Amino acid sequence: MTTTVSAFGPRALAIKVGSTVLLATLAGTALANTAASSSAGPLVTAEWLAQNLSRPDVRVIEVSVNPGLYERAHIPGAVNFSWHNDLNDKLRRDIVGKQDFEKLLSKAGVKDDTTVVLYGDTNNWFAAWGAWVFDIYGVKNVKLLDGGRKKWEAENRPLNNRAPEYAATTYRVGKVNLDLRARLSDALAVAEGKSQAKLIDIRSGDEYQGKVFAPAGVPELAIRAGHIPGAVNVPWGQAVQEDGTFKTKEELRKLYAGVGIDGSKPVITYCRIGERSSHTWFALSKILGYDVKNYDGSWTEYGNAVGVPINNPAGTVWAAK
Repeated sequence: MTTTVSAFGPRALAIKVGSTVLLATLAGTALANTAASSSAGPLVTAEWLAQNLSRPDVRVIEVSVNPGLYERAHIPGAVNFSWHNDLNDKLRRDIVGKQDFEKLLSKAGVKDDTTVVLYGDTNNWFAAWGAWVFDIYGVKNVKLLDGGRKKWEAENRPLNNRAPEYAATTYRVGKVNLDLRARLSDALAVAEGKSQAKLIDIRSGDEYQGKVFAPAGVPELAIRAGHIPGAVNVPWGQAVQEDGTFKTKEELRKLYAGVGIDGSKPVITYCRIGERSSHTWFALSKILGYDVKNYDGSWTEYGNAVGVPINNPAGTVWAAK
């Protein structure tokens, strides 16, 4: 039996096996290959996304915090989820409710078998928040665009300002996983030695030490400065490379093991309002596979709470005095 392969147009091959000629479409093969690669981990590259933008089973969603950014230009076909208005409850300090979340995904045309790719501005902090919320509501096959808008734009990849319209679905949330969310009581239990969980503060060293209440140019929003007793400090930026993409799995494992976080005990991440800590939650949970909760109340809740212990190496006691 002999096998020969010859070109049969740009999208097919004529394959001769003995006296039988088979026609194999390259498009179908390519689609199968790219579909398989989309499930190979929690991240997708800019190259992969550029090659798969037109796939009907891929939905790109931008989650940015800067007003007007999406409207000026975004990845072609991307839907806009506002961090302020869509992924947070408008009346309570809380994540978006289950019914409103279902409406969001239904309007975006998301189905149970859709591959959702999230990306955004500000180093993907808010897109990572989106991934955390999506995980709480049990959305399957959610990816983060490695490097976010920064990486996409740096490579001069296409952008447009057209808001897409997709056929609406009827998306329904199944099991809600509240185990991914830490509360004030969880953080306090660690501070008081009543929990074996590991706390990781991913803010800057100056915020952790209590030298400043918030990053430069950001409202303070907390009465006290410092950190939760027992928390170790690994600023979120140590988890990424210069272009904003995550470091390798081995590099991340070594980074966090250096402060005693190796996956042997549950982990709680926190920052100021929970968005930077979502980025570290993603690294620890999705890339390393550790048991991690994100404390979205973070320092603006803990630093304002009455009757809780605070560690303040800088000696700041009250309202930056």
